[in-house]
Amino acid sequence: MSYCSYIPSMKEPNRSLHKNYHDNHYGFPIHDDNELFGRLIMEINQAGLSWETILKKEEHFRQAYDNFNIKKVAGYTEAERERLLADAGIIRNKLKVNAAIENAKTILALQKEFGSFEKWLEHHHPKTKDQWVKLFKKTFRFTGGEIVNEFLMSIGYLRGAHSEHCPVQQQILKLQPMWTK
Repeated sequence: MSYCSYIPSMKEPNRSLHKNYHDNHYGFPIHDDNELFGRLIMEINQAGLSWETILKKEEHFRQAYDNFNIKKVAGYTEAERERLLADAGIIRNKLKVNAAIENAKTILALQKEFGSFEKWLEHHHPKTKDQWVKLFKKTFRFTGGEIVNEFLMSIGYLRGAHSEHCPVQQQILKLQPMWTK
């Protein structure tokens, strides 16, 4: 069963939470590097947990990680790392917290070389899922196959976020996501 067809069978308040993500975010192209970074943080933190857990904590993630500001997160000190590990509003996993900080540093380097994180993604498009996974594993921390797949689907680089007959799919197609190119 696809995400699109599963949401109507959910009970409230979970249905509204998932419907908002499905209808307004999932599969839509993102052109802001901080938001791309934020989505990567969310996908990394979902590993081993339900997406619902992450959606419920999204606003707190945004607050805890300075609105996903890449420069700020890249500059986090040991004190900020400890603050994150003590924050019950996010996922307190040392590997995931460290990945966010180190990946922010990596994105800063990619921005210097390519102009933006988005341009780095565009530079490597198109790739198969397996090629993307290899590239992400080589470039970033804590980016396994499912994390990379969901990240790229959620930002419009890989097809599959929505079923063909989903009305949201038609909205996304008008925005010409990268998987259509």
